[in-house]
Amino acid sequence: MSDMVENKRAQHKVWLTVALSIFTVAWGGNEFTPLLVFYRGEGFFSDLFIDMLLVFYAIGVAVGLLAAGPLSDRYGRRAVMLPAPLLAMLGSTLIATGEEMAPLIGLGRVFSGIAVGMVMTAGGAWIKELATPRFEPGVKPSAGAKRASMSLTGGFALGPAVAGVMAQWLPLPGQLAYIVHIVLTLVLLPLLFTAPETRQSAHLKTKGSFWADVLVPSALSPRFLFVVAPVGPWVFGAAFTAYAILPTLLRDMVAAPIAYSALIALITLGTGFGIQQFGPQIMGTSKTRGPILAMVATVVGMVGAVIVSLHPHPWWALLVCMFLGLSYGLCMFIGLAETQNIAPPVDMAGLTGIFYCLAYSGMVFPAIMTWLNQWLSYPIMLGFGAAMATLCLLIVSFSTRKV
Repeated sequence: MSDMVENKRAQHKVWLTVALSIFTVAWGGNEFTPLLVFYRGEGFFSDLFIDMLLVFYAIGVAVGLLAAGPLSDRYGRRAVMLPAPLLAMLGSTLIATGEEMAPLIGLGRVFSGIAVGMVMTAGGAWIKELATPRFEPGVKPSAGAKRASMSLTGGFALGPAVAGVMAQWLPLPGQLAYIVHIVLTLVLLPLLFTAPETRQSAHLKTKGSFWADVLVPSALSPRFLFVVAPVGPWVFGAAFTAYAILPTLLRDMVAAPIAYSALIALITLGTGFGIQQFGPQIMGTSKTRGPILAMVATVVGMVGAVIVSLHPHPWWALLVCMFLGLSYGLCMFIGLAETQNIAPPVDMAGLTGIFYCLAYSGMVFPAIMTWLNQWLSYPIMLGFGAAMATLCLLIVSFSTRKV
């Protein structure tokens, strides 16, 4: 009897092995963020190039998302997930050795992004499929989206928090954080081999070509186009407004700018992680409440960012980051949950990849603002962002009732 109980407990927690790999890859992908301040201080690269590193990362994420989704739908989750932590380690190695070399650090960011894209699609679909009665009797339908979003957010939050503290006060500020990530990955990677494959038709492959798989039919669903698509870009649009733009505006007002940047990332993503705990309760059975609340938080956060840009203050910025964190957390969970409800099994990873592409499009905001800052002030640009968030709120408020 005791053996049966232990087996059931182990079966219930099988998703955790996948979640830990997602966590470590997300850690490696986002630990770079507070080091943006470090690289600016070193003076090896221009401000525009440093912000472009976010774009390189976003390009890598897009490649990982768009390729890994159809590949994992076709060949299985494990086949795509296993290489992802290795690519993340390669990315960390290149960035650590490329502190003064633009090609190495740029290539490292691309590899980090590809790895994150792979775990977001294949890993998210894997966790979703493990959160079914076959593997976990009595599991709630929303458990998959909650676990996937929390795994990502936990890594996104702790990675930069640890990296910022290390870079501010410990030796080897350009290398130590990446070494820690590599060690963490090596410790947790073997656990991934214990997770069962959930894509049961994988050994039969999928009929049709790979390029036919890329064209995910469910992406044309009206609810995806008019509810999920307006919410998606604000996942990282809000997050990177908080921990890429605001630290730049405030770096001359704090004594420890790298650690302050890490604190902003921790507060933003920690708030996002916290609100995701209540994601299923917020959505409930309502078609409207979740998406509308996500966009309301976004509007409040973006208006707050405008105020901080006009009247910079480190403590007020932390409060604004809490609202931007609420936006990140709600947009991530609501968008992912809606996507998983819309997608049929054959499109699960593919449509998840498209949602995450929309989410990561928000990462280009800092680079665009740095470039436009030659002609426009940050209050004007952030004000435009607040106006766009308001427009998205209006679209979602109308559409979520109709589709």
